[in-house]
Amino acid sequence: MPVQTITPREVQRMRQQGTPVDILDVRTPAEYEQVHAEGARSAPLDGLDPPAIGATRQAASQEPLFVICKSGRRAATACEKLMRAGVPNVFNIEGGTDAWVQAGLPVVQGARATISLERQVRIGAGLVVVLGVVLGWHVHQAFHLLSAVVGAGLVLAGVTDWCGMAMLLAKMPWNRA
Repeated sequence: MPVQTITPREVQRMRQQGTPVDILDVRTPAEYEQVHAEGARSAPLDGLDPPAIGATRQAASQEPLFVICKSGRRAATACEKLMRAGVPNVFNIEGGTDAWVQAGLPVVQGARATISLERQVRIGAGLVVVLGVVLGWHVHQAFHLLSAVVGAGLVLAGVTDWCGMAMLLAKMPWNRA
């Protein structure tokens, strides 16, 4: 079953019309703390419990559940998990928090600045590739395999939309509130 999408402006319009708006933010706690859509509640993807969410929504099962992340990819994954668990009426907010902010919709700003998970992955992958090349030149050629493994991991992430490095980084202390 394909994931249904909705724009941030449509969600806000529903809110203004009095429709109950339940927004689940699946970014890391640190990303959520930095900025999130007004009224969104934090439910990080790496700890998402779709059956528990489904159970708490039994009474309001026909009300829509909107899922948001930074750009929409993690939210789509969360929507798929929720739908497989039998949670009905689930929507991915197109463009995520970035689009929400860009549309000028109400947000809650935190005082703490953080680097997005996507940037952390790019920084980490880049560092390991450079480290593999430098060690391969100066210590032993086998260290070039580090760069190859990271490259293969990036290809896998691009093809499957699953990134082990992102999942690992999401569990790091600086990504926890």
